[in-house]
Amino acid sequence: MASLKEVRGRITSISSTQQITKAMKMVAAAKLRRAQDNIMRMRPYAQRLGGILTNLSSMAEGSVTNIYTEKRDVGKVLIIAVSSDRGLAGAFNSNIIKGVVSLIETKYSAQQAAGNVTILAIGRKALEALKKRGYNVNGDFTGVFSNLSFDTVRGAAEYAMDGFAKGQFDQIDLVYNEFKNVATQVVQIEQFLPLEEKPAEENASAMLVDYTFEPSKEEIIQELIPKSLKIQVYKAVLESNASEHGARMTAMDKATENAGELLKELKLTYNRTRQAAITKEILEIVGGAEALASK
Repeated sequence: MASLKEVRGRITSISSTQQITKAMKMVAAAKLRRAQDNIMRMRPYAQRLGGILTNLSSMAEGSVTNIYTEKRDVGKVLIIAVSSDRGLAGAFNSNIIKGVVSLIETKYSAQQAAGNVTILAIGRKALEALKKRGYNVNGDFTGVFSNLSFDTVRGAAEYAMDGFAKGQFDQIDLVYNEFKNVATQVVQIEQFLPLEEKPAEENASAMLVDYTFEPSKEEIIQELIPKSLKIQVYKAVLESNASEHGARMTAMDKATENAGELLKELKLTYNRTRQAAITKEILEIVGGAEALASK
């Protein structure tokens, strides 16, 4: 049985850990509120922008060509992996790593064997884990979460878009955690470039109204496509940011509960050990007294 000193030390240590996890949970909850507000405001804007682009493309009747819609044989691939800069968020980061690795192994194994898969890491955890696994990782945009804004994320989107336009990449995919609620984050894998055409039934409603455009539909589309792509990356990063804080809040809540359960067990062990020590001392005193009395 452990000594009283050892048990007291463990109780003190776990109590300190519990205070830290409680504080981290409260910080994550405060950050989650802001991050959740940001993504809830961004979603309608991104959806509306995508709807306008879809409607305009439908009314243009295929007359508009854009470098970002060009489909090619997939030789060189870029995967944008959005993780976090810090850990202690449960399976948040490991799920992204698994998603990227699974995507490469199932869809881009030939390109990976030829050395034609590049990973753009947004978040240090993805950078460190994927580099350790031997993948070609670009970590130029890992610091966006220290000052998260559209301007800081835009650089990563422009890097991917320029690479596609110059033929450095033939396909670009996004891997990120979509925020559902505090306890649920879902890994999403989306094709970023080339732009995918919407099914005909989704575009049918676009032909019901005849609009007058100034400037032309074609010019508007050429302006909207780059903006829509940058917004898509920014939205993915906002989704990931909210998911990170939700995952950390859940993880710290669970850690606090586990520390409480462990403290209960240790306090019970401490009381039993202390009671056993007291009983032993009493027996020694009684035994000594009887020995003296028998002389």
